[in-house]
Amino acid sequence: MKRSTDRILTTHSGSLVRTREIIEGMKARTAGRPYDEAVLAEDIRAGVLDVVRRQVEAGIDIPNDGEYARRGFMGYINERLGGLRARAPEPEEMVLVPGRERDRFAEFAELYDRYFRVIYMYPEISMDEVRDTPSIVERFRLTGPITYTGHRAVQTDISNLKAALSGLSVADAFITSVTPNFRQGDRDVEQYYATTSLYLYAFADAMHEEYKAITEAGFVLQLDRASLSADGAVESMAQGVEILNHALQGIPEDQVRYHHCWGSNNRPHTEDTPVRDVIPQMLKIHAQAYGVEAANPRHEHEWMVWKDLKLPDGKILIPGLVSQSTNVVEHPELISWRIQNFASVVGKENVIAGVDCGFSQYWDQIRCHPSIQWAKLEALAEGAALATRSLWNQ
Repeated sequence: MKRSTDRILTTHSGSLVRTREIIEGMKARTAGRPYDEAVLAEDIRAGVLDVVRRQVEAGIDIPNDGEYARRGFMGYINERLGGLRARAPEPEEMVLVPGRERDRFAEFAELYDRYFRVIYMYPEISMDEVRDTPSIVERFRLTGPITYTGHRAVQTDISNLKAALSGLSVADAFITSVTPNFRQGDRDVEQYYATTSLYLYAFADAMHEEYKAITEAGFVLQLDRASLSADGAVESMAQGVEILNHALQGIPEDQVRYHHCWGSNNRPHTEDTPVRDVIPQMLKIHAQAYGVEAANPRHEHEWMVWKDLKLPDGKILIPGLVSQSTNVVEHPELISWRIQNFASVVGKENVIAGVDCGFSQYWDQIRCHPSIQWAKLEALAEGAALATRSLWNQ
């Protein structure tokens, strides 16, 4: 994994807003309506070619495929596994504002759940049609032991990204993948596994297949979905790290980066766990780089935590310096200031400028307007250039 040895490198967190054609195809696939699989595959291939080029033009040094082939950053994996069957989610499983935050801001939560997925859709896509299309179903029951069946799909991801990178100058490129731990609400686990823990280790073995394919292809593997959470199937942060490291056995640490966030929808975030409580376990994950939210105003001040908690030698920090959950485009000088704050506590060569989270969580949930997504990435690159001039006295 490249470091910021002579300038601040830039990257982002994974998902970028899909094209209108891809959204239309995924909408039909999600709803079980007729669609042309070959046409959707070609739309994805063409979309990846374009989105990688646009990232490089915006100044992103470490791009990805925008997760264009995936209907959701987490739910995609259910299409690559054997032993699962979709079930209808319960009403309480469809909410976007969780727990005590929902209780405190009940009126906001009700409106947010109702309108968030349609706010920034392309004008050519009917809002009524989106509302009538089921959202991503991520609730399942087991029908047998978990197996990985996504070999062809991940190879397509790899081939599309390799083709898109041809002729472009980049520092690295990454492909995202989920962690094994966040399996909320999977039913009938006890019919095939004696304990939930055994189930999660089996899930880790399945995910290892995807991790291995990505890294053997020469890409950086980004692990998505917080392993450091006890609100899924895992009981503690320590257990989450242990299971994830099991999945990473044999995977080169210098090809792994971990992205931690607090579910970065545009909501109050008053119940987020402080990053100080997360870091000790996060640093035990067998990765070289760690991404954390730092533009979210509930977490921006937390760069100061690194004055007390040392970043281990050889590790890299990827703080989010722009937010995906607001349409305000951050000023490059603000981004430069944020970068220099982190550089002052962990060293400039150990900082890569990133984004808090993905710009498009699911095919039907765009967090900010597509045009603003690119303005934010351009501002990130401009801010990194300003910080470079200051930090290297250029």
